[in-house]
Amino acid sequence: MDKITLEKRRNSIVDGQTSLGIELGSTRIKVVLIDGEKKPIAVGNYDWENRLIDDIWTYSLEDIWSGIQGSYTDLGTQVEEVYGVTIKNIKAIGVSAMMHGYMPFDKEGNLLVPFRTWRNTITQNASGQLSELFQFNIPQRWSIAHLYQAILNEEDHVDKIDYLVTLSGYVHWKLTGEKVLGIGDASGMFPIDNNTHQYDGEMISKFEKLIETRGYPWKLLDILPSILKSGSAGGVLTNEGASLLDSSGQLAAGAALCPPEGDAGTGMVATNSVEQRTGNVSAGTSIFAMVVLEDELKSYYEEIDLVTTPSGEPVAMVHCNNFSSDLNAWVALFGEFADLMGMEISTSQLFTSLYTKALEGDLDCGGLLSYCYLSGEHITQFEEGRPLFVRLPDGNFNLANFVKTQLFTGFGALRIGMDILFENENVEIDQIVGHGGLFKTEEVGQRFMAAALHTPISVMDTAGEGGAWGIALLADYMANKNDNETLADYLTNKVFINDSVITLEPLANDVESFNLFMQRYIAGLPIQRAAIDVLKS
Repeated sequence: MDKITLEKRRNSIVDGQTSLGIELGSTRIKVVLIDGEKKPIAVGNYDWENRLIDDIWTYSLEDIWSGIQGSYTDLGTQVEEVYGVTIKNIKAIGVSAMMHGYMPFDKEGNLLVPFRTWRNTITQNASGQLSELFQFNIPQRWSIAHLYQAILNEEDHVDKIDYLVTLSGYVHWKLTGEKVLGIGDASGMFPIDNNTHQYDGEMISKFEKLIETRGYPWKLLDILPSILKSGSAGGVLTNEGASLLDSSGQLAAGAALCPPEGDAGTGMVATNSVEQRTGNVSAGTSIFAMVVLEDELKSYYEEIDLVTTPSGEPVAMVHCNNFSSDLNAWVALFGEFADLMGMEISTSQLFTSLYTKALEGDLDCGGLLSYCYLSGEHITQFEEGRPLFVRLPDGNFNLANFVKTQLFTGFGALRIGMDILFENENVEIDQIVGHGGLFKTEEVGQRFMAAALHTPISVMDTAGEGGAWGIALLADYMANKNDNETLADYLTNKVFINDSVITLEPLANDVESFNLFMQRYIAGLPIQRAAIDVLKS
């Protein structure tokens, strides 16, 4: 970094002209500080993991706030080391988090049950009934599915609910006192009317009629957060909120907050995929594809979620619960072996070396098969997960085929959902952008994803910045947009104007290879069912 850039960034921090993005992902809480150039100038991280408690995937409130404070402290340390100043004022802040889930609170603000995350597949009955009632797919992880399942279970807490919100909305509420939610995240709580950009009134009425004999003291609209689109003001950082964010007490109140969003929406922003005929695939703990639609789908499908961009455009989403967790466990095992042998190999070196080796794999992956189902997978109709690796006795069991199989299986469920969009609905996409840790290794992830989706995949210079940068951009957009400037115009003309894009076309051999793998993947699903039935924790 040259002296002019360093001084410019330092001044933006001192003058309080920065924007801060906070994202609570599945395995990491990340905060990103950006200046007027829209580029990250400091980053803070905090690693965390969900816990399986009483068969519920969850994080405690203590986990949430210690993680946020830890990541912000890490950011502050970096700012002091690089720029020699302390963060005292911030112009705009945004909060993003993993989508959906269930966080019900009573009138005193107490969480009534442990946070039920997107990863849980415990609402199949409610999901099916509501989908039939609405003639609209209600995925198991959506907040309304969790609420109705709690009603069906006759859980004691339901009649005490005063506020129901997602994780991003909860953090935003505590920072500002405002019970609001960005439209993208809200569309994972309850279906949105594409004309009014509010919760669908007809479906609200159907739900109220469905539960009217239960005698609850609340109406659904009274307990859901208000909806805001990108660019709207979402509140102001309070003194209490500043203390929650910065445990050192240096940060002043008063920053403007944009509407909180889910990680799907911030991923769209971070990949400039908010216009029609654009899409992106996020590959992390889960893997999901977002496609901005030109027209409404002709039918509803259990495999396809209908959500929105942060500006309210309709989006088809294929969400799969499992991607990197099992893969990371295998890489960690190789790392443990390297340590045993006295070899000093960094985690990034391990990933790069193993991913690159996968390119040498056989056309049929040597007859190997794997399922990365650490948790349930709704697209293939599994309520629980059992990570599996299986091989034929005469298979070619070598390192290249093993790693290639582990990568291919991560795209298996996604392919099933995307085929519905391509083949049943004839959806056309001009660009799919990949982002996430998978793409840090040059070529491999991009090439295999192109094979899995049989479509070109693009990667940007900023592919690794992720949703924390995306929500920082939404905060900056709210604070600095011009009159009548759309989010798409802001991203195209001010953020990505000079970014280079690398696009890989699917290679014929790779497509054939993945298709062979998918035949084995689908045929082998009964093995996964048997494992769930037999292997009990």
